[in-house]
Amino acid sequence: MPTIAVTGDHFHYPQQEYFCLLTKAGYEVRFVDPVKHDLTKPDVLLAQLEGCDAVMCSTEPYPADLLNQCSVRVLSRLGVGFDSIDLQAATANNIVVCRTPGVLHESAAEQTLAFLFAISRNVIERDRQVRAGLWKRICWPRLAGQTLGLLGLGLIGRSVAMKALALGMKVIAYDPVAAPHEGIELVTLDRLWSQADIVSLHAPCTPETANIINHVTLQRMKRGVILINTSRGGLVDEGALAEALQSGQVLAAGLDVFHDEPPRADNPLLKLDNVVLAPHMAGMDLESERAMATMSAENIMALHRGEWPTAHIVNPDVQPTWKW
Repeated sequence: MPTIAVTGDHFHYPQQEYFCLLTKAGYEVRFVDPVKHDLTKPDVLLAQLEGCDAVMCSTEPYPADLLNQCSVRVLSRLGVGFDSIDLQAATANNIVVCRTPGVLHESAAEQTLAFLFAISRNVIERDRQVRAGLWKRICWPRLAGQTLGLLGLGLIGRSVAMKALALGMKVIAYDPVAAPHEGIELVTLDRLWSQADIVSLHAPCTPETANIINHVTLQRMKRGVILINTSRGGLVDEGALAEALQSGQVLAAGLDVFHDEPPRADNPLLKLDNVVLAPHMAGMDLESERAMATMSAENIMALHRGEWPTAHIVNPDVQPTWKW
């Protein structure tokens, strides 16, 4: 039976449902420890995948030079993003790339709201002040009545919008392919930048969206805007954001994702008090973690049975030539 590598360390628990599914069906499961092994290095990852037929993969990169050498037939992402995988190289090497749609949007939306509350109520700074013996009672604007601008209106963006509307916020959004949705005003990108009190990013990182938050777009926003990114670090020019945070153009930011993950020690954003940080966990809660792992394993099992889970496959062009 095939050997399945699992790279996400938070999935390294034999009692999880996906592990039971795989092992009961006769698959061998190999845990690859990203703490012990630097999986961002292709040669290290390649060595860990030796003899594996499929990978339940996290956010580690799969560049062409790795895919040209490895023996895996399936990369089953634990999540929905796949920008860390060279799709062209995967297809050229007859490797199917899958993902797990529809299971993490509520968790990601809740993390977005967590950033929103933490920043708008200045929770972290007030906690630090009280612990230090300070009793500063400075008021910030309430969320109700403010305009939330969403870049991207997929499942996560819509879930954020519904929660924001329930708080009494006005919601505007830019998404070139989204259909109209009750309570959400679709606007141009220029209107999004100029009208939003809070900008929240929910778009994939593509050549068109890479560094879309930069010196120019930040200056088009309202002074004192709040920026939240629970999508992809590549959407933001981190140097430009750090400058805007220091100048007051951006009041504060909530960031779950970074260009380099984990962020480098010299990343200027780590030194700023008006930034709330998280370790790329927006889509992760107990429910989504279980659902992602189970769906990722089921993708692999379906393919091994000769089935084709169309809705979960990212590179369907590989189908005519693919075989286990």
